[in-house]
Amino acid sequence: MLQDLYALHMDKHTAAASKNKMKGSQGQFPLTQNVTVVEGGTAILTCRVDQNDNTSLQWSNPAQQTLYFDDKKALRDNRIELVRASWHELSISVSDVSLSDEGQYTCSLFTMPVKTSKAYLTVLGVPEKPQISGFSSPVMEGDLMQLTCKTSGSKPAADIRWFKNDKEIKDVKYLKEEDANRKTFTVSSTLDFRVDRSDDGVAVICRVDHESLNATPQVAMQVLEIHYTPSVKIIPSTPFPQEGQPLILTCESKGKPLPEPVLWTKDGGELPDPDRMVVSGRELNILFLNKTDNGTYRCEATNTIGQSSAEYVLIVHDVPNTLLPTTIIPSLTTATVTTTVAITTSPTTSATTTSVRDPNALAGQTGPDHALIGGIVAVVVFVTLCSIFLLGRYLARHKGTYLTNEAKGAEDAPDADTAIINAEGSQVNAEEKKEYFI
Repeated sequence: MLQDLYALHMDKHTAAASKNKMKGSQGQFPLTQNVTVVEGGTAILTCRVDQNDNTSLQWSNPAQQTLYFDDKKALRDNRIELVRASWHELSISVSDVSLSDEGQYTCSLFTMPVKTSKAYLTVLGVPEKPQISGFSSPVMEGDLMQLTCKTSGSKPAADIRWFKNDKEIKDVKYLKEEDANRKTFTVSSTLDFRVDRSDDGVAVICRVDHESLNATPQVAMQVLEIHYTPSVKIIPSTPFPQEGQPLILTCESKGKPLPEPVLWTKDGGELPDPDRMVVSGRELNILFLNKTDNGTYRCEATNTIGQSSAEYVLIVHDVPNTLLPTTIIPSLTTATVTTTVAITTSPTTSATTTSVRDPNALAGQTGPDHALIGGIVAVVVFVTLCSIFLLGRYLARHKGTYLTNEAKGAEDAPDADTAIINAEGSQVNAEEKKEYFI
């Protein structure tokens, strides 16, 4: 059939070729490009000619079988279809591509001589979904675990990566083997690590990266189950337990399998006062603390793997003896100040000042009121000063009267001797008057 198509083409263009003597044919070149497609996908093969004087184009497969000659299908294969046919372009499609379709395809331009261009079709083998093996549940804390991840059918060979807690693990083993078809590969990777209690519930992920997956890797996940002995911690309800107050001690225990109900002891023996020391689940509730509760309390948790315990030393503190601040409202009090002054006609005088405090002034008060005391002291000082001032004025005035009388005696005398005698007489008379008065 290829010969018939070629003969038809040559008959059609023999005259034109003879007239032009292939002038301009030197500028005609078919242009193609390589194609990569995922297995099961569709490949588009395109051949273009910038300058073409009605010369035919043809696509042929790696086995040199003609697929299309211009717009005429030459090979009976339902997967092969015509996309576009013109003097400048011939495009065909190959659907449901398999690995056997991979190879070099040829576009031919039937000039004299025939010009060709090659296009290589690469078919990518999609890796199968990976599988993780080697895990047996449960695993005891401290055991060495070996996990293997495997995937087949990749072309080229796929890449396997391990992740744990979203962190990539680099130290792994990698093995690549060629499949029976000698075109694809089986890839496996082994991860070795020693487990601890922090690995319980952790997801270990095997990720397969390959260019055929369009940046969406395939993953396999294994959730770890680790068994370990309990861990125990005692948490008090208050950091400063005081006498008379309640106290709750919580025994926080974690383990796998879940620990059995905890056991509470004090100073190596049973709880001494079951009426005040009530155990509820993992809590020890001491209703009213007193000094006899001082001691070491122990919480013990057990599961099928082992046993663990924690201790708490209880020291009951005294209740601080602090007086609450009080507000004192002073009662209505009075302060009486009495001043007594005795005046006589004699030259000597006496003054007595007496300050009397109300005995009921501070009655009923539980503590000193500094403001009230200060007020009373101020009043006493003020009255005292006033008394001193009045007494001073009285003494000054009395002395002035005495001197005036003495001066009068001197004025009545005709001479100095008589004035002295009169002055003395006045004093004598005054003394006599004083004695007579008495």
